[in-house]
Amino acid sequence: MKFTEDHEWLTAEGDIVTVGITEHAATQLGDVVFVELPEVETQVAKGDEVSVIESVKAASDIVAPLDGEIVEVNEAIVDTPSLVNDDPLTNWFFKIKVEDVSAMAAYMDEDAYKEFIE
Repeated sequence: MKFTEDHEWLTAEGDIVTVGITEHAATQLGDVVFVELPEVETQVAKGDEVSVIESVKAASDIVAPLDGEIVEVNEAIVDTPSLVNDDPLTNWFFKIKVEDVSAMAAYMDEDAYKEFIE
């Protein structure tokens, strides 16, 4: 698992990267009340705003951590946004098919992320 400075977590299975938000981000947001996800087959570039998450405290954008194509979205969190708060590490947002999985190496491991949020 890798972590971004935008408080997203990433896991890779082959060339498919799953993206969600960290527990730290979910805690900072508070109770999530709305999630908007990208359309499947959307081409995204690293840094593109691809998803919106709203809580009782704030609204935030989820950005694409890598270049690729959205291949799956988690409709369960659209229907029940509170799932993000219940378990942010299993309630992912979207999956991207990427051309260069090795680009994930640029992101933080768990120890580095823990240091980053302290």
